[in-house]
Amino acid sequence: MVVDDEPDTVGLVTLVLESEGYEIMPAYNGKDALDMLNDTKPDLILLDIMMPDIDGWDVYRSIRENNETKDIPVVMLTAKAQSIDKMIGLHVIGADGYITKPFGRRELVDGVKKHLKENSD
Repeated sequence: MVVDDEPDTVGLVTLVLESEGYEIMPAYNGKDALDMLNDTKPDLILLDIMMPDIDGWDVYRSIRENNETKDIPVVMLTAKAQSIDKMIGLHVIGADGYITKPFGRRELVDGVKKHLKENSD
């Protein structure tokens, strides 16, 4: 699942990951993502932080508080690239990974593969 309020970002991530054989479920805001998670459980969630209405941190907390979704790996996909933001995301909040925008194709694919592999071990 890719959650981002920027259609261009969702489109780029979809293009890259589908070319690698992944199936993508796009969500363009936090509410849609949480609604979709009621019906389906993706193997991984790429989650933007800065979104209107429900931001990525609130979506992340909701995912972790739900017994049905708490074990799904969540990788933050964000423009918040400062070291403090990454430290908060990984060590304070507890996200599984952190990819900053703009990102390269290899960085995205490697990040997804890493977290899918860790989750299948």
